[in-house]
Amino acid sequence: MTQASLAAALIYRDPSAALDWLEKAFGFERSMVISDADGGLAHAQMTFGNGYIMVGSPWNEFVVSPADNGGRNTQILHVHLDEDVDGHCERARAAGAVIQQEPAEQFYGDRTYRASDPEGHVWTFAQNIRPFSVEESEKATGLKIEMFS
Repeated sequence: MTQASLAAALIYRDPSAALDWLEKAFGFERSMVISDADGGLAHAQMTFGNGYIMVGSPWNEFVVSPADNGGRNTQILHVHLDEDVDGHCERARAAGAVIQQEPAEQFYGDRTYRASDPEGHVWTFAQNIRPFSVEESEKATGLKIEMFS
């Protein structure tokens, strides 16, 4: 696997349960699990496509799960799928994900859905279904879109 340039670190009250759930619901795969002397999870990494996430537990007062701060999030994780975003949504729903936004086509050419995991992290999953056109998107939304290379 090519080393990803960017990864997210997620904090869970129960990181071991999170690993199981993320595999079942979203299809992530464990790539590293580090246990402490008591058998608790000290750190883990999970892959999806060419990216990865890190999973851990709260370790100081400013690193907490959304479940520990009233469900508030300061980020949303965005994951691109190669195919079947609708099937992925149903898999997540069957595993207990709260579907915040049902699958729908977006003006930028993706079909997306949004879900919350058991501790309240918010995830968006997307599948590209048509080419993106600045002109069409500006016309559809009334927004000015600037592209930079």
